[in-house]
Amino acid sequence: MKQSAGLVLYRFRDDVVEVLLGHMGGPLWARKDAGGWTIPKGEVEPGEDGHAAALREFAEELGVPAPAAEAPDLDLGTVRQRAGKLVAAWAREADLDVAAISSNTFALEWPPRSGRMQEFPELDRAGWFSLARARGLVVAGQVPLLDRLEELLARSTADAEPPNATPPNVAPPGAAPETDPDGPPGT
Repeated sequence: MKQSAGLVLYRFRDDVVEVLLGHMGGPLWARKDAGGWTIPKGEVEPGEDGHAAALREFAEELGVPAPAAEAPDLDLGTVRQRAGKLVAAWAREADLDVAAISSNTFALEWPPRSGRMQEFPELDRAGWFSLARARGLVVAGQVPLLDRLEELLARSTADAEPPNATPPNVAPPGAAPETDPDGPPGT
C-alpha cells in the first residue's frame, strides 16, 4: 500500500486560521476546483522517516523549502484516501508567499492515446484558505486532517487562556479584604 506524507502550513489572519493548499496540475484537474486541491504531499521512500518525507515533498511540490518553524510541528496523524492511499501529515505555523512557488513536473500522454508525452506541474498554483473554505476545496480524504488541525489549535488556545478564578489570597473586586488570623503586624 502506498504511503504518502505531507505538511500543512497554517497561519492566522485577523484571528482566522488559514491553510496553504496546492491545486493539482495537469489536464485532468484543469477545470476542477472543489476536490481539486491538496496539501503538499508525496510518497515516502523505503526506509524514509515520514516527517522527513513531508518536508522533502513540500520542497519538491512547491519549489521552495518549508519555512522555518518556531514551534514543533503538530502531528495530524494518518488518513486513508478514497483510492486507499495512506497520508500522514504534520502542521506547521508559518507564512509563505504563494507567488514564489514553482512545482516539479510529471509526464503524461496527452491527449490520451496520441503517443505524445507532455510535462505538467504537479501543483499548478497554491493559495491560502480559511479552514471552512479549504474543506470545500481539498480532496475529501484530507478533510479529517483539517479537522484535526482545528481541534489541536482550539485545545492549545484553551490551555493557554488563564483561568477565571481569583488567585489565592486575593480578594475578588468589591469584596472586603480577608483578615489576618494572626492579627495585625506587630501584635
